[in-house]
Amino acid sequence: MKIDVHVHILSPDFIRDIERNLERDAHFKMLHSGPKAKFATAEDVLANMEKTGIEKSVVFAFPYRDLGMCREGNDYIIETVKRYPDRFIGFAVVPPQERGMEQELIRCREAGLKGAGEIIPAAVHIDISDQNQVGRFTGLCRELNFPILMHTNELVGHYYPGKGKMGPEHAYRFAVNNPDNKIIFAHWGGGLCFYELMPELRSSLNHVSYDTAASPFLFRPQVYEAARLAGVLPKVMLGSDFPLLSPARYYKEWEQTNLTEEERAGIWGKNAWRLFP
Repeated sequence: MKIDVHVHILSPDFIRDIERNLERDAHFKMLHSGPKAKFATAEDVLANMEKTGIEKSVVFAFPYRDLGMCREGNDYIIETVKRYPDRFIGFAVVPPQERGMEQELIRCREAGLKGAGEIIPAAVHIDISDQNQVGRFTGLCRELNFPILMHTNELVGHYYPGKGKMGPEHAYRFAVNNPDNKIIFAHWGGGLCFYELMPELRSSLNHVSYDTAASPFLFRPQVYEAARLAGVLPKVMLGSDFPLLSPARYYKEWEQTNLTEEERAGIWGKNAWRLFP
């Protein structure tokens, strides 16, 4: 089973009215303004899955600050999963501190969604290291058996729109504060994965996985070999961040490494499948 765990989709109606919708959320506008912005519907993703051999994709909308906008996006994810139950796994997005967040997650669970995310801290104005800000959210995800896909950033290097301030230290604190949650840190956890070389961190991050979203923009292909040396490769999962990048871009990167076929198969789906029994 080949799985992409990080795919953003928007409804055709939302995309058709994109100029108005950009004005509804400041962070969404910052990331998607300009002629190079990319948007995808479920059908766009399906077409790319056929080209790249992906059998299932984990899909979600965008974590808007407004719960009403999140609900609109979740409605489309619910509709998509119902239309294509064999191809998509749906995640729900919510602003973790908003009133009504609990009811929305429960609604999405009852409608067949399987997790929460991608949560982008800067978009929803939270500090993930502060349990007072995220505890209600993580507690309910634990009750619902929802894996959490959490956006993280490397805090050094070049700037790009959306480069937030939630890095390895914040991610580590989020993880240790919530040891009974299944957590996927996007973008290699902002580098948290390499701190697992520290014995005390390894033992406290057993419930954490990492996706590769945007990796070609962040690291050289040898990041996979470094993950092997750090002992975390069995916890690394393909996340394309489509439509930003296609899975095909990641396959090209793998060709520049010494990954074994077994290791590629793990990244390509086996490592992720344990989260979705």
